[in-house]
Amino acid sequence: MPHTANKTYLWKVNFQLHLELTAEEKGLDRRRGVTDRWGNTVDSHYCPSCLENMPSAEAKLKKNRCANCFDCPCCMHTLSTRATSIPAPLPDDPAKTTMKKAYYLACGFCRWTSRDVGMADKSVASGGWQEPENPHTQKINKLVEYYQQLAQKEKMERDRKKLVRRRPYMPLAFSDKYGLGTRLQRQRPGAPISALTGLSLKDGEDQKEIKIEPAQAVEEVEPLPEDYYTRPINLTEVTTLRQRLLQPDFQPICASQLYPRHKHLLIKRSLRCRKCEHNLSKPEFNPTSIKFKIQLVAVNYIPEVRIMSIPNLRYMKESQVLLTLTNPVENLTHVTLKECEEGDPDDTSSTAKVVVPSKELLLAGKDAAAEYDELAEPQDFQDDPDIIAFRKANKVGIFIKVTPQKEEGEVTVSFKMKHEFKNLAAPIRPTEESDQSCEVIWLNHHVELSLGPVLP
Repeated sequence: MPHTANKTYLWKVNFQLHLELTAEEKGLDRRRGVTDRWGNTVDSHYCPSCLENMPSAEAKLKKNRCANCFDCPCCMHTLSTRATSIPAPLPDDPAKTTMKKAYYLACGFCRWTSRDVGMADKSVASGGWQEPENPHTQKINKLVEYYQQLAQKEKMERDRKKLVRRRPYMPLAFSDKYGLGTRLQRQRPGAPISALTGLSLKDGEDQKEIKIEPAQAVEEVEPLPEDYYTRPINLTEVTTLRQRLLQPDFQPICASQLYPRHKHLLIKRSLRCRKCEHNLSKPEFNPTSIKFKIQLVAVNYIPEVRIMSIPNLRYMKESQVLLTLTNPVENLTHVTLKECEEGDPDDTSSTAKVVVPSKELLLAGKDAAAEYDELAEPQDFQDDPDIIAFRKANKVGIFIKVTPQKEEGEVTVSFKMKHEFKNLAAPIRPTEESDQSCEVIWLNHHVELSLGPVLP
């Protein structure tokens, strides 16, 4: 009987531990590569100038900067490579010279060039540009290693405390008897064993500890030049605060010390839903491609309403306003306009009475080829001239009647727009009227138009 009780207790412990580890591993998988709490994942790093893409590990090694593109140190615009011809001596006869092509960096905005700081021209167009050396590089690297080691120790301590809180009721002899020690050590894939056992990273070997010596105070400082306060300042030779902060490793004081900086990389992120964590926007990995795998953007399916012409609006006088409706999809769309009813909660800012067409409007499908074709034959829709002003491709002009109800102020009208929508994940293609494979959904939108002030 005690043996059965021990087996039951062991099964409960294993099951509870399995649930905790599974939940934690799932959380780690969800947070792997995530940039914020809602699961927006970094897909790729790329340079906005040359569009070169690279994985996250390579971008981290390159300090999130492009190796071939540079920013102007004065105005921060992208530098371009310019070619010129310079005389160079012949290798056979140094007394004679020949023209040789050379390349240098130049800014098309502020006219800064790499020759302004004495950078030598290159014989090739890409790579190999002279870069200043930071005299404090060795000290900075030592500080980085020290804080990495400190962060690793703190992480190991947190993992050890977490493990102690997870098994306060389990005696050590019981865990060793039933082999739970190795199970508890598998906290998650890739976790160091030392985080759970308290051993060093190299199984007993002494880890090399990095020590940082604090800086010593200096009693005497270098005196300032005698003409420091009387010397006139030339603002063209002095860098601004922004220029110095953009180069924190050097912080140049003079403009002659400004060197081009490697361009920062940008990232493409997958946007996820805050509730179900599904992808809302999944861009292509290659930055040269602008296609999106999920094409359910609302502006690509809702008819666009624009104001084309507005007459002189006067108090309590009916005026005719010309609007345009544009169909963004590639199939025929039916649109119906209706006035807002009394007590409509959406109609809060309307200052005029509006009369919209009572008939159903037909919008032709979008055709990219016929959009710029002036000789394209117009489609026969048998439009009412009192309602339809013109029709061109997938755009139609309609008349609405507006009567301002206030003597002064802005004229705002509101109405409802109802149109059909086919729920497709891919771009909508023209379909025959008899094709009922796609479900048609009718959507309603509240539209508000600001038509300008009332004239006296």
